Order: sequence, then C-alpha cells, then structure tokens
Amino acid sequence: MHAWRGHSFGAPETLVWEEVADPPLGDGQVRIAIAASAVNFPDVLYVAGTYQVKPTPPFIPGFEVAGTVIESREPSLPVGTRVASTLDGSGGYATHAVATAMTTYAIPDLLPFEDAAALTITYQTGHFALHRRARLQAGEWVLVHAGAGGVGSATIQLAKAAGAKVIATAGGPEKVAVCMALGADVAIDYKAQDFVAIVKKTTGGRGADVVFDPVGGDIFDKSTKCIAFEGRIVVIGFTSGRFPELKANHVLVKNYGVLGLHWGAYNLHDIAAVRSTQQTLYGLYAAGSIKPLISSCRPMTEAPAAMAAVASRATTGKVVLVPAR
Repeated sequence: MHAWRGHSFGAPETLVWEEVADPPLGDGQVRIAIAASAVNFPDVLYVAGTYQVKPTPPFIPGFEVAGTVIESREPSLPVGTRVASTLDGSGGYATHAVATAMTTYAIPDLLPFEDAAALTITYQTGHFALHRRARLQAGEWVLVHAGAGGVGSATIQLAKAAGAKVIATAGGPEKVAVCMALGADVAIDYKAQDFVAIVKKTTGGRGADVVFDPVGGDIFDKSTKCIAFEGRIVVIGFTSGRFPELKANHVLVKNYGVLGLHWGAYNLHDIAAVRSTQQTLYGLYAAGSIKPLISSCRPMTEAPAAMAAVASRATTGKVVLVPAR
C-alpha cells in the first residue's frame, strides 16, 4: 500500500508519500480499499503534534474514510461490503486502512463514498452537541459559530432537522451565503458585524438558547453576552488558538451552562450511543434532511495541499480525498 507518512511533527508539507507494509489484520477488524478520505482540521493538529492524542512517528494521518472491505476477520462485515469508518489511531491518508468493526458501518448502496466519508465525525459531533449535551428542543434558537466550516455546516443542518431556529456566524459574504443556503434563518459576517447585537435583536432580547462553539477565544467571550436564561454553550474546540477563561460568577448570575464535548471520548465510554447516532444520521440523509457540504474532491496525491487549505480556512464544508486517477 501507499500512504502519506509523517516522520516528524510539522506542517502538512512535511508528509511523505511512500510505500509502506500492509498493517496486520486482527480479530474483529477489516481491511478497506479507501475510496474517499475526509480532511478534518484535527488532522492538521495531529501532523503538528498538537492534537489531544500525540502519535509516535512515523504515522499516517486521517481519521475518516469510506471504501470497500477487501479482507475481513469480522463476520458482520464480509469482503465486498461498502463501509464508512472512523479509524483507531488515524491511517486514512492512504490507499488502504485497517479498521475495527465497532467503528465501521455498512453503508447503503445509494450513499456515495464521498458523502459517506464526510458523514461521520462532523455530524456525530454536531448531533452529540445538540442532543446529548445541550438537550436541544424544537423551536429553540441555536447560534452556530464557523457555520460554513465542516462541523458548523453539519450542525446547521442538524439543528434545522430538529426543528430549531438557527443563527450562524461566518467570515465574509461568501461564507455567509453558504450558511443561508444550508438553511440558517440568519447569517452574520462576524468580521463586519456585531453578532452579539444581532442575536439579541433576532431573539427579541432573549439570546441564544444553545451556542455551538468550535472557535473559542473572543468568540466564546462574546457568546456569553448573548446567551439566554438557562441557555447552554457547548465548547467544541479552539480553532482561534486561545482557550477562553470562564467567569463562574457570570454563569451563576445569568443561569447558563457551559458544556464540553470531546466526541472521540464516546468511542471509549459509550460506543453504543455512537453507533446508534450513526444510524440516525443515515436515516436523516435518506430523508433528505442532511447532506454533507463537500467543497472539493481532490486526489490523494494532493493531501498536504488540501490540509493546508483547510487549516487556512480557505475552504467551506468538507474537503475529501479520492484515489488519484
């Protein structure tokens, strides 16, 4: 097989495309011929050595793939099965990958591999944030930050599918238009507008019932100024690069909650909930309620450039890598 490998930590361009030995296959595992591999912002952190889990070089990045089983030691996933998988310890920027059955899903014949690869991590994150952590109710206002990005675009769709009203923020007119096309009721260019004032005006002074925040920094700080009574801020990540500091007295006075979400931890603590949620997502896709926003499909040979584009926020939705032709 061939794979992009990091022999040291650094920028995406430090990865090397090279031939590597096929990993051994254990009980309950399958070998997948990769047809699509989604690029996620955490991939950039993984390669840089700043992700929550720090790999030992040489390593292969990529957590999210779809393809066909070509070798199986799992009876429920025989050879020829079309699957999507979130990989243990990454490995998706390659021609083949080994995956465990518990994080691998047989996918419908009508689900394209590109959509399947983009329909796991970001949609799982959005669904757990809205439903497991924030306990979203129909009719509530949801403020989704970075709405044109991978996880933000998924969350806009999921919130609308749940009957919520959505205010999205994004950087620049083009990304604002993307949020509106995804179904947001209101979209705000945070570079040119004060989202705090607009959220308050839109909600009649109440504020947002749920805030979905993958950005942190100043965005988190400002969100505390437009959170509703008994609202919930769900902390997803810190793409701004700054960890905000929470003022507990403000939380008390305004009666709101701040909830953390590290979706990957559910694979260790409640895998049954993860698997159930994935089937829910496939049902929503089949019903036409959600569909991944894929801004580009690029050949696997362009993986470092695709990662750099995602890191620079030059993309919208998801970028997916496909086999070079």
